[in-house]
Amino acid sequence: MSQKKSPRFELRSGNVDALLLALNTADLDALRDDLLSRFESTPDFFSDDVVALDLRRLEGDSALALDRVIDTLATLKARAIGVVARADQRAWAGAFGLPLLDSQSRRGGKDETPKEKEKEKAGSAETGAAAVAPAAGVDAEGDAKAGAAASADSGAADATANGTASDIADIMAAASAASGPRAIPTLLIDKPLRSGQQVYAQGDVVILDLVSYGAEVIAEGNIHIYAPLRGRALAGVKGNPDARIFCTCLEPELISIAGIYRTAEQTLPADVLGKSAQVRLANEKLILEPLRMK
Repeated sequence: MSQKKSPRFELRSGNVDALLLALNTADLDALRDDLLSRFESTPDFFSDDVVALDLRRLEGDSALALDRVIDTLATLKARAIGVVARADQRAWAGAFGLPLLDSQSRRGGKDETPKEKEKEKAGSAETGAAAVAPAAGVDAEGDAKAGAAASADSGAADATANGTASDIADIMAAASAASGPRAIPTLLIDKPLRSGQQVYAQGDVVILDLVSYGAEVIAEGNIHIYAPLRGRALAGVKGNPDARIFCTCLEPELISIAGIYRTAEQTLPADVLGKSAQVRLANEKLILEPLRMK
C-alpha cells in the first residue's frame, strides 16, 4: 500500500473541549433526580455537549450501572464520550462501551486524586529532587517553534566559532522571532448568535449583538458583549485565570472563567442582573461587579 499522504483525510493530535461530570455519590437514583431537577427546565442547556464521567471521587470498589447515568445525560441532550477512573475502577468502568480517558487540568498538568497527590509528595521526599518533563499534548506548532529556536541556538554556536558578527546577529534575530509570542487578532462578531450556535476565539472576542438562549461563546482570552448575554459565555478556557467577561446586559445561562462556572440556577445579584457588569476570577471564585459606563 502506498505511504503517500492522502488529500482526503488528515490525522492530527489535538485537544477537544468536553465537560467533566464528577460523580460524588453511588446512589444513582439520587444522582438522576438531582440532574433532572437542575437541568430539565432548561432543555437546551447542554445542547449536545460531550461529557466525560469522572469516577475517581467515589469511595469503595463497588461497580455502578453507568448506563443509567449515560441515559440520564442523553435525556438532557448531553452525550457521554468516556470515563475517567482510578486503576481499581477500570475493570468495571470500561464495560459500558465508553473509552477510558486521562484527565488534564485546564491549568496544566494531570488531574490527581488526594491519594495520588500524597503518594507523589512521599516519592518526592524520598528522592529529594523532581525530574522536569515536557508537558503532554504540545501541539505541532509548539514543536515547530521549539525546533526552530533550538536550530537557531545551535547555529549561533557554530557562527561564534566560524562566522562573522553579522552572521551571529542574523541567527539570534531568527531565534528571537521563532520563540516570540504569536499575536492573535481579536474576533469580531456583529450578528446575533441564535440557539445552538457556538463561537470559539483563540484570543479575545467582541460581540455586538444578542447572544440568545442556547448559544455559546468560548474564548481563550476575554469576552466582550455589547448586547444582552442570555446564553453561555466561557472565558479563559485554556486555564487563563486573568480572563474576564464584560457585558452590557447580563442574563446568562452559564458564565465561566478558567473552568470555574456559575449557572442560571444561582440567581444573580440585583445590581448586575440584566445590567452592565463584568465577571472576573479571584481565589477560585467568580466575582460579579457592576460595570460603570460613563
